[in-house]
Amino acid sequence: MGRRRNSLLDVMAAWPWYINAAVGGLGFATLRWLLPAWRQPVTAPTGDILLQILAQPVFAWAWLAICMLATLLSLAGAYKRRQLLDTRTGLESLATTGWRNFELLVGEAFRRQGYAVEETGLGGADGGIDLILRRNGKRTLVQCKQWRRQQVGVTVVRELYGLLAHHKADAAMVVSSGRFSRDAQAFVAGKPVALVPGAELLRMIREVQTRPITEPLERLEPTLATPTEAATAATCRKCAAPLVERKNRTTGELFMGCSRFPACRG
Repeated sequence: MGRRRNSLLDVMAAWPWYINAAVGGLGFATLRWLLPAWRQPVTAPTGDILLQILAQPVFAWAWLAICMLATLLSLAGAYKRRQLLDTRTGLESLATTGWRNFELLVGEAFRRQGYAVEETGLGGADGGIDLILRRNGKRTLVQCKQWRRQQVGVTVVRELYGLLAHHKADAAMVVSSGRFSRDAQAFVAGKPVALVPGAELLRMIREVQTRPITEPLERLEPTLATPTEAATAATCRKCAAPLVERKNRTTGELFMGCSRFPACRG
């Protein structure tokens, strides 16, 4: 996957639209009015020439145009992500979005859960990171795998786990449109790595969709994750480590607890 975000416009388009609008307005005011008023003769001739050039109105208008274009691109991107999420109806719709749209879809699903989402552009063979989630001071690395007809193996999960220390993150997560192999599920036991299969992702999407879906939920029941996968996909709210199924010694009831217990009591 050859990746993106090389130009200033690409970077700015990834910002929220209101940041681009604010940066455009402040930059325009600085170049159009504040800089000409502040400009003073300086000792170095080159410095004086540079200030005279930047004080020209054309630069103020050019900067404003760039920021407004970035604002429009940002708004268009946000609209596209909303449409992607609100129109998903089943596992097949997850498998036909295309790998880039799948990343946008996953990012929007977590964004609606209250995460700050960074689309890194570091995925693929050289990085293995598509998204970075931030919430409550915790950073989670996310790799998205749109694999519908094959299981995500342990090699993918092991490589992402190896990036945790390098990027100094708190947890990692692999989100797939399909399923995970038994080896992959066994590997994450006791590690701050969560596996989200397609059925669990679809359930999460349906919980945050703003547009009503007419397809009955019962039609999805046969494709929902097995108890093992569902437990693996859940993460602790305190430390983001995977949750595991535990039994209350007094009542015998089952519950989900942090895999890092007793270090974490989430």
